[in-house]
Amino acid sequence: MTPHGLSSTGAHPCAPATLDGSSPSIPPHVSAALLTVSPAASLPASRPAPLAAAERIHALDILRGLALFGMILVHFHQKMRLDAGGLEDLIGWGVYVLVEQKAWGTFAFLFGVGFAVLLRRLEARGAPVTRIYLRRLGTLALFGLVADVGFGFQILTAYAAWGLALLVVRRWSTRALLAAAALAAAAGPLTRALSVPSPWMSGARPALRQAVEAAAQHGSYATLLAARWSLFVGNLPHGWTDLLPDTNLALFILGLLAVRSGVVDQPMRHVRLIAGWMSFGVVSWALSWLVLRNLPETGRPGLDQAVSAGFGLVQDQWLCLAYIGAVLLLLAYRPVWTARLAPVGQAGRMALTNYMVQAALLDLLASGYGLGLRLRPYLYAPAALVCFAVVVAASVAWLRRYRFGPLEWVWRTLTYAEPQPLRRAAVARNTVAAL
Repeated sequence: MTPHGLSSTGAHPCAPATLDGSSPSIPPHVSAALLTVSPAASLPASRPAPLAAAERIHALDILRGLALFGMILVHFHQKMRLDAGGLEDLIGWGVYVLVEQKAWGTFAFLFGVGFAVLLRRLEARGAPVTRIYLRRLGTLALFGLVADVGFGFQILTAYAAWGLALLVVRRWSTRALLAAAALAAAAGPLTRALSVPSPWMSGARPALRQAVEAAAQHGSYATLLAARWSLFVGNLPHGWTDLLPDTNLALFILGLLAVRSGVVDQPMRHVRLIAGWMSFGVVSWALSWLVLRNLPETGRPGLDQAVSAGFGLVQDQWLCLAYIGAVLLLLAYRPVWTARLAPVGQAGRMALTNYMVQAALLDLLASGYGLGLRLRPYLYAPAALVCFAVVVAASVAWLRRYRFGPLEWVWRTLTYAEPQPLRRAAVARNTVAAL
């Protein structure tokens, strides 16, 4: 465990902060690319505040940007696919096998990283951790409600809900956190193996989902909105099985541990650890597709589902750990790629805004009330690249003038319960005055 007020490196709370609140002790040949701390960023703060641009670890922003591109590609496949045969069908299969769960997994991991970042900064400044963190989750839940009911994208509400668990376990030992992550991943498959009834697998929920799918084919947004609201209410916990954790919480915990251990801001000091988790991700992915899904059936559907999912412990989603590790090591050993991928990192800095805009746009393009577009699989990648290029260009242009994306500004303002400076010029004037 890390002593209260100290980083994992033992740095004093008044030391200049990196993204996770620790002392910026990255080796000199790496620090220029991964992290730049300006004198202004080292000024003591009288109250909690968001990270300045100079305090960010750029590798994390780049990871968010790459995950955002993966989400765009996946959503084209999910929302707009046209059935195809032959070699073209392999494109959709490749998106499903190599990208779908992995992009979501990367975002979940980065959520855990963000929690650890916020926690370290608040504790270093003696700020009220619980109050600020709950406001942060509450605001995220509001965004999640809009994304869920308005556009049919449900992940943010799950993040807000399971983010509460991190507040409880944040001081646990590394061993206890790893055990909690394993239990979170295995909880769902274990209940299915034991044939525990779940309202989601039977009853009203499947009918509500079918109603949403049917409403999405018609031209009335009001009808679709009503159907999505009914599904949102139906997805609220109706039994103890609905309160079981899943891989989101497991990845949250791994992200928290990555910051605590120094993996995130000092990857070159933890190459063996990163390589080990990358190997685990690749082996789990391979076993899932080549072995577990091809085992003989037992005749018990719940048990068969649990076995094919590796009881949550050996599953294809862990391939995201290989992707995350590869990016961290690439940027650490080849700093030039940090500059090359800087525009991607700008999109990652505005991940919430870009995700919400993407959700609204894709819902409009794919649903019956909008354009009702469908794409052949060979168009997934070109369409995703064009869309992401627009996202990157818009993010770069916006962040030239402003410190945060528009929704990021709302999120931070509500989190800290006071308006945050948005324009760069205003912050620069205040910094000069402070000096």
